[in-house]
Amino acid sequence: MTETTVEINEPAETTALVPTAEELAVLSPFERLAFRLTWRMNRGAWKRFWTLCQRTLGAGWIQVSTYNLMRVAGLEHVEAVSRERPLLLVANHRSFFDMYVVSTVLFRRTSWRKQLFFPVRGRFFYDTVGGLLVNLVMGWWSMFPPFFAGGDNPKTEQREFDKFSMRLLTSLAREGAGNVIGFHPEGTRNKGADPYSYLRPQPGVGKLIKDARPQVVPVFIAGLGNDLPKQVLGNWRGGEKVRVRFGPAIDFSEFYGRRDSARTYVEIAAFVMSKIAELGEQDRAQEMMNDE
Repeated sequence: MTETTVEINEPAETTALVPTAEELAVLSPFERLAFRLTWRMNRGAWKRFWTLCQRTLGAGWIQVSTYNLMRVAGLEHVEAVSRERPLLLVANHRSFFDMYVVSTVLFRRTSWRKQLFFPVRGRFFYDTVGGLLVNLVMGWWSMFPPFFAGGDNPKTEQREFDKFSMRLLTSLAREGAGNVIGFHPEGTRNKGADPYSYLRPQPGVGKLIKDARPQVVPVFIAGLGNDLPKQVLGNWRGGEKVRVRFGPAIDFSEFYGRRDSARTYVEIAAFVMSKIAELGEQDRAQEMMNDE
């Protein structure tokens, strides 16, 4: 990969799909190596190969580990979206395994061509050998693109690279038949005990939706824990039911005419989170009925 800017023709604008030398320069040597490797694995024949592994091996072991517990509702809403446009799945975030389970549902219960991308924080996944191994073994390299600044990362200069990651993510969400992007609007895991409580959504999801205008389907997930052995054993020992509930595609037409601003992005993010919360209330009502 060369450190140049590649442009593609798009209506009204061009989008840089390769980071500039200045953007790459803010990363450490290991981070640059990790990015280049993962970048290659998410293109062309490599991406098709890893998607095959994800659909068979990855989804297979998750299916074996959850089939007694899995409860899925609203899959018809995913089936109703266009196959010719990218799909953004926005979900609450309580477990490390949320999007793995959602992707398994898609691979096992729908037949249309898809390739998955899960934007992640660059820390750990892109600055340690262990992070790279997790990305390979658990995500089949789909934890991409990385964002380095923010959170507890004091290296604010890495925001320069994150500008590229946002351009790339926007491009993936704007065009590409079969592109499925998993996104947690809360930005980090909610560690509270109440599955129906939510953290404040981050404006990044609002900017992504405003700029790319993808199809957006909300997802509510509950019943997953962060202890992998316990989660797997619970499939045979009677663990908590794993509930995945999809909602109808969200209509953002009221927001698209507004000016690009932090306020608009925050309002879109809050609107997204309200749709996820509505699914949570449906799940709560269903659980109450099951307990009667």
